Amino acid sequence: MNYKILGNTGLKVSTLCLGTMNYGGKGFFNYMGDLGQQEVDEQIKTVINAGVNFIDTANIYSEGLSELMIGKAIKNLSIKRDDFVIATKVRGSMGIGENDRGLSRKHIIQQVDESLKRLNTDYIDLYQLHTSDPLTPIEETLRALDDLVRSGKVRYIGASNFMAWHLMKALGHSTHNNLEKFASLQANYSLDNRDLEREMIPLLQDQKVGLLVWSPLSGGLLTGKYKRDGINEKGRLNDFPFEPFHKERAFDVIDVLIPMAKQKGFTVAQLALGWLLQQPVVTSSIIGATKMSQLQDNLKAITVEFTTDELNMLDEVSALPIEYPKNVVEVMTADRSNGRDFLS
Repeated sequence: MNYKILGNTGLKVSTLCLGTMNYGGKGFFNYMGDLGQQEVDEQIKTVINAGVNFIDTANIYSEGLSELMIGKAIKNLSIKRDDFVIATKVRGSMGIGENDRGLSRKHIIQQVDESLKRLNTDYIDLYQLHTSDPLTPIEETLRALDDLVRSGKVRYIGASNFMAWHLMKALGHSTHNNLEKFASLQANYSLDNRDLEREMIPLLQDQKVGLLVWSPLSGGLLTGKYKRDGINEKGRLNDFPFEPFHKERAFDVIDVLIPMAKQKGFTVAQLALGWLLQQPVVTSSIIGATKMSQLQDNLKAITVEFTTDELNMLDEVSALPIEYPKNVVEVMTADRSNGRDFLS
């Protein structure tokens, strides 16, 4: 297993992170899977043996059941808590009350205590905002998070599913007011969805914020099991509530990956994950699986190596169309170029 520093911190996390959205199968997240406690224990034991030290969850996954099952697994497996990096999230609805959602001080402090109980731990390594909250001033949210870090209940803070201007506004406020800053952003990024490269990735690199990738295989689309003609095999992609990817571009990518996988002796999924692990901005890629065979397959992605020609092929087939303002900025700043490229 390989490890990277999380953003501008001293914390080392494995470049593969175990995703747990499919634990419990309760409520909205039933479409992702419904793994029971024995299967959860087996998954966590497997990734630990592979060197993974990073696990990601959220309070809303199966209405808190995912966190609860992780806490039980740590106890069942006699895992030393301090050897593991646990990330969870806050923002989504956890009840029917008016203050049971959002990023107010009241909701955040209430939910961190609930997550601590379910996880059976006295601290959370990485506490992430699941997305922004248009009703709560970011100043209130950041002050609450800073208080949690100072109290010892939280070690680091992160964001997820933010727009670039939301993230930069938060980072600027934290810097100006000497508050804890986001160490990471969790976002969707893959060979068929490179939209982050327009604004967010240059921001992350400039501000030294780590990137945690969710759905690196686009809900299974980049495994190669789905067909361009629309005749799909049964899978969770059919029940995906939204499509944060570009299907036609994905199939163009798969057309390149299939022969490449055969030549290199890897699966299509392993190459898609391997490409992400080659991107300097990516700190860790979150992998989740309903079957042990899928999890074991994904773990082998760390052994993938690409030639320069192979990387160029993948870059070309998955490249974003150039849009404004990049097309204008590139021309108008050519006279000030010093060779610095945020996307390299």
